[in-house]
Amino acid sequence: MAGEFGDRELDVMGVLWEEGSATVAEMRDRLPVELAYTTVLTILRNLEGKGFVRHEEEGKAHRYFPRVERRAAGRNALARLIDRVFDGSPELLLTQLVSDHPLEPSEMRRLQALLDRRIEGEGAPPRGRKRGDSSNPDADRAARPTRASARKRRGGRE
Repeated sequence: MAGEFGDRELDVMGVLWEEGSATVAEMRDRLPVELAYTTVLTILRNLEGKGFVRHEEEGKAHRYFPRVERRAAGRNALARLIDRVFDGSPELLLTQLVSDHPLEPSEMRRLQALLDRRIEGEGAPPRGRKRGDSSNPDADRAARPTRASARKRRGGRE
């Protein structure tokens, strides 16, 4: 559920996450794009219908609050991105991220420290067992389609 947002919904959620709550008028003032009052109201009502926000009456206005945390939405969106774009491989995502985006030496050192801790087994989150449902990650890795097999399915096109 979390993380399934359109662009405008993400803009609105970003304001709610930053501010904690907002009325439609406050939201319009804080959005990075100019939207009509009715457009913002429609987005908020859609988000409420999906269970992402809630509202409380505040005089004649409604004050909207996020029901999902930014971190949870990010985690879900990232999992979907890894599954759909990177053939289920966090390694491919990380490789592209590091290759395509400039990083400061201090950022690379923090990433290296995080990877070193993960290699040592500290702080590793449990991995989902979607592929093959085995307790053996090597078996899961073998069951995961490779870029070459995905390219072959597409007739050799990248």
